[in-house]
Amino acid sequence: MSLNVSLPANPVQGRALKLALLGTRGIPAGYGGFETFAQQLAVRLARRGHQVTVYAEADRAGLPDSWYEGVRIRHIQRPRWGATSVIAYDCGCLRDARRGYDLLYMLGYGAAWACWWNRKILGQKVWLNVDGLEWARSKWGRVARGYLRAMEWVSSWAPTRVLADAQAIADRYRALYPRGVPCSFIAYGADLPAAPSQALPDLSPWGLHAGEYVLVVARPEPENHVLEIVQGHALWGGDWPLVVVGDVRPVTPYQRRLLALAGDRVRFIGGVYDADQLTALRLGAACHVHGHSVGGTNPSLLEALACGNLVIAHDNPFNREVARDAARYFQTDQQLADALAQVRALAPAARAALAVRARDIVARHYAWEQITDQYESLMRAECAEHAQCTGTAAGAGAGAEQP
Repeated sequence: MSLNVSLPANPVQGRALKLALLGTRGIPAGYGGFETFAQQLAVRLARRGHQVTVYAEADRAGLPDSWYEGVRIRHIQRPRWGATSVIAYDCGCLRDARRGYDLLYMLGYGAAWACWWNRKILGQKVWLNVDGLEWARSKWGRVARGYLRAMEWVSSWAPTRVLADAQAIADRYRALYPRGVPCSFIAYGADLPAAPSQALPDLSPWGLHAGEYVLVVARPEPENHVLEIVQGHALWGGDWPLVVVGDVRPVTPYQRRLLALAGDRVRFIGGVYDADQLTALRLGAACHVHGHSVGGTNPSLLEALACGNLVIAHDNPFNREVARDAARYFQTDQQLADALAQVRALAPAARAALAVRARDIVARHYAWEQITDQYESLMRAECAEHAQCTGTAAGAGAGAEQP
């Protein structure tokens, strides 16, 4: 599927833009897809000469700006108000960014209503990334889910433009909100590990052997189908153990059900937050099972493909859009068991061909430089139509120079 977006005519060429990315914990990325995305996009835009600010959470007020690879990091205190603290933090970032930028890019729609103030009252260009079906995640209670569902609707009119990282999400927005603001599709990106087949990864910290285990990387939530994966693996009954990367603790009934199934055949090894270690686990896996079902372009799936993994993915439009013909798909426990049996029986040549196809998909459609090209073109085009896009910046520290 093409990554082309529909661009307004006559983009501004050659002039540096003043851009702000909001809605993340900050960079360098230590956790989460939005943080990784912000780091990858901001650093690349800065290298191209744009003045980029990324807003970052702080535990106290008054921290000075810092710099990361040419990107200005602006620290805003996050209140300690429980579930509402994230919304308050996003609003604080929007307030701080009220002057001095050509374009604001908010990641996530939890504070979508506040974007309207910056756009309508202050006259700013405000983009909003909708990040899949956030309201459908099981971790939210009924009130939070209702609020997020309302914010999805608000995001159809409060910002200047909605961005979706999957074509299926963009199509859904356009169908649900035909009179809403423009919605553009630009995918999430991924890096290709260099020469993944030249050396065996070091799996000694987990007592694993390359090519002899099935890997799952997922939060232990029902929409990620971890329980169904464990059950399907048990139905298969093959000789590869199932290794689950994710912080599974006995704090919810769902997690307790998972831990009750742990043993030599099903190993919950906890969260792995070191990027090199996680890449080693992926490179060593005989198969990667991806159960996510409510996101858009999922980073974990992209990273599995980039490592040349044989992928068995939950059958939904988001996963099929990304993995295409490089994966097998399942919806039931039995379908997963059958797919595992098929993968186990593959000849080496067939396995190698699928690995090449997986990496080719990432290289052709999800390379970060290509994603940055898409964003830069759309940003220039949008700013070209905006009278406020004059090349000057003032207020909120936007004129700060890098030391």
